[in-house]
Amino acid sequence: MMVFLVACIRSDDWEPPSSACSIDIKPNTTFQNVYDLYQGSTKKILEDLVLEGYVISSDESGNFFNTIHIQDKASNPTTGIQIEVDLRDSYLRFSPGDKVYIHLKGLYLGRTKAIFKLGSAYTSFGNFIVGRIPTHAIGKHFEKSCEKESVIVPFVSTIEDLEFQHANTLVTIENIEFSEEELGGSYAVAEEMSKRILIDCNDQQLLLLNSGYADFSQEILPEGMGTITGIYYPENEVPQLIVRSQADLNFNKERCEDLITEFTSDHVFISELADPDNASTARFVELFYSGNDSLSLNGWHLDRYTNGNTTLGSTLDLSGRIMYSGHTIVIASNAESFEQIYGVVPDMEAGLNSPADSNGDDNLVLVDPFGNVIDVFGVVGEDGSGTNHEFEDGRAVRNTFVQRGNTGYTFSEWTLYNDTGSAGTINQPQNAPQDFSPGVRD
Repeated sequence: MMVFLVACIRSDDWEPPSSACSIDIKPNTTFQNVYDLYQGSTKKILEDLVLEGYVISSDESGNFFNTIHIQDKASNPTTGIQIEVDLRDSYLRFSPGDKVYIHLKGLYLGRTKAIFKLGSAYTSFGNFIVGRIPTHAIGKHFEKSCEKESVIVPFVSTIEDLEFQHANTLVTIENIEFSEEELGGSYAVAEEMSKRILIDCNDQQLLLLNSGYADFSQEILPEGMGTITGIYYPENEVPQLIVRSQADLNFNKERCEDLITEFTSDHVFISELADPDNASTARFVELFYSGNDSLSLNGWHLDRYTNGNTTLGSTLDLSGRIMYSGHTIVIASNAESFEQIYGVVPDMEAGLNSPADSNGDDNLVLVDPFGNVIDVFGVVGEDGSGTNHEFEDGRAVRNTFVQRGNTGYTFSEWTLYNDTGSAGTINQPQNAPQDFSPGVRD
């Protein structure tokens, strides 16, 4: 469930917000001290802590919804945080450059990927998840300084130099353009959260997140090259950006010269497949990368051969993804259900009947941009039921000694749990979330 961009139709039929401000509030904690409170799970803050920061987001154009992003300083920021609020048209009350004080007592602190979040909380499958601060409680936790609105100076960076510490801060990336496959398209699919690929002249990639409800969602992407300013919103080590409006893009230069964008490696392989006994909507596939240098997955795809079929049943395009050494890509069949059950957001959503939606007797093939098979799970043409590649109601996990893909299925590379125990597998159905570890190779 994407909590920051799943927008709905806005309404302006409410009273104008109060313009009250405060002059005698004293902050008594820092962003880093707040981060240090997080110990791996969503936590309720019980101390009387006050955090000072500067608003950098705006929902005026509709690309943000029910979130306010603040950073620690107006210029040269070092860190930031996302706050979930049940407040539409929040820009009328908290606009970019406003200094604000946040009373943390009673709020919940959580983390999704690299993003720290503050808000209220709700439970899902026993997990606390940060949710929106109710409208009536916003005034209790938010106060605006009476100081004059500050000029926010973005941190100027390249894609390569972006680091986790820049998450939730305003950054400007220079010499960047939309990838050729994006040209001619719009910022977003109507009423859907969409991702568009940006590349720099060194072929480094950055994903632009756009709401299908944004005022500019149906505008055509600019064809030139230039600068883009937005809030840095990484997923693990995948760089992503959210802009506040079209004015954050200035693509008025000639495009970069063409570079090679497709690469291969046998260090990418399937590391886990899941078909939980208690929740079919919690199915997923996990890919792992053991190489040293980052690898673009442009042109890569993951194929599913259903049951004993030798004809392709479904395929998933992995273009736009970058793999980093020692990291995974988790592909869920249903992203909303996945987050509710596991308490984390998947890297991709593949959908019903996709390669991530196997019921445990199908075969998967990972293919590079040049048509080469890099890794295989199962035996294409053989129904997995009752074989050594069945994971029905269970889990198939790659043993940790495996560091490269394999073009032929080798049972000794896997540990399989299912509801039959056939052919050397383990008769032990697996339940979500406790029996699975999406995003962690174990």
